[in-house]
Amino acid sequence: MTIRAIDESQAGAAKVVGLAYLLALVPAVFAEFFVSSRLMVSGNAAQTALNIMAHERLFRLGIASNLTVFAIDVVLITALYMVLKPVNRSLALLAAFLGLIETATLVVVTLHDLDVLAVLSGADYLRVFEADRLQALAQLSIRAHHDAYNVGLVFSGLRGIVFCYLWLKSGFIPTALAALGVCSSVLLFTCTFAFITYPELSKVVTVGYYGGPIFVFELTMGFWLVLKRLRTSRETAIGSPDHC
Repeated sequence: MTIRAIDESQAGAAKVVGLAYLLALVPAVFAEFFVSSRLMVSGNAAQTALNIMAHERLFRLGIASNLTVFAIDVVLITALYMVLKPVNRSLALLAAFLGLIETATLVVVTLHDLDVLAVLSGADYLRVFEADRLQALAQLSIRAHHDAYNVGLVFSGLRGIVFCYLWLKSGFIPTALAALGVCSSVLLFTCTFAFITYPELSKVVTVGYYGGPIFVFELTMGFWLVLKRLRTSRETAIGSPDHC
């Protein structure tokens, strides 16, 4: 077996990956489970509009939190590429491009949330529209955000599949952890891609089903990479059953 050495740049980049996973989880959870769950009322445009305008600062904090996550994601993708480039440069580059497409898509989608605030602002030029029409327009923007966000998650799943395959191939982390990453990324990709063709599935397959495993993987990876060091091929071989 070829011994894959770990150089200082890879080791440092791995720590950055771990920190990025952990740092991104806080604003992501805040935006998704505190802001969205508190303000968005499914099927009720009027109540959603009232909630947003009553808690405009919270809504803006949700936008800022998402943008923070995406900025961290750029760092994460770059660091992942640096760690996994020696394993397979072409696949690492492919995964990085998929990740950047994902991030760019989600940034554009999130910035459209500012349109919701503009529609509900009560500005003079909007007085030609009835209140219920403005609420419907705001709800349409929110729905478009949700659908486009799933498109971003499709690329997120693809990016995760390729990067986690490289983790699995490298032996840098425990095999079970890399396999969890591959499986959870496949699940994320499959579900979000299916929602594009069969949107009714999103009422049955909740975010906890397809987002829970990837959350567990990223949380575990974050702590593992921060607290541990990358394993060499020799250490992986010695730890395998054939060498016990």
